[in-house]
Amino acid sequence: MSDHLIRLTRGEDVPALMALYEDARRFMAQTGNPRQWGPNRWPPEDLIRRDIGAGHSHVCEIGGRIAGTFFFDAGEAIEPTYAVIEDGAWIADGPYGVVHRIAARGCGRLCLDWAFARCGHLRIDTHPDNRPMQRLLEKCGFKYCGIIHVAQDNDPRLAFEKV
Repeated sequence: MSDHLIRLTRGEDVPALMALYEDARRFMAQTGNPRQWGPNRWPPEDLIRRDIGAGHSHVCEIGGRIAGTFFFDAGEAIEPTYAVIEDGAWIADGPYGVVHRIAARGCGRLCLDWAFARCGHLRIDTHPDNRPMQRLLEKCGFKYCGIIHVAQDNDPRLAFEKV
């Protein structure tokens, strides 16, 4: 794994990230999930730039090439949309990490394992139609907890947690 590196995203990485997100939207549409990021071309570049400025955007380099990206933050009650969970419950209280906006074809597990290693308690959500992400979360040891809602659209999200 010496050719794998996870690091903070730099401003000059933005074009590569936007290309990764475009590829992810195309992949999601091809695998039965056109609604998660497609209609609103999520995530917008200004949000990615804010993530970078806040030190929450990371990239996964493989062999010196950016192969993935994700948002990571950790703390107490850091994700407001996770305050209300329907048809279930979170596994544990207390500080947790969150991963959002992951576009990491081929290195998703590495990104999730990296984030979990930093906090030991991780939450994530995905669209009900995003079967590839649900399979990855299951393989990584995440447990389904219930349904949450996000601001960018009206589709529910499946919430997962790993402790």
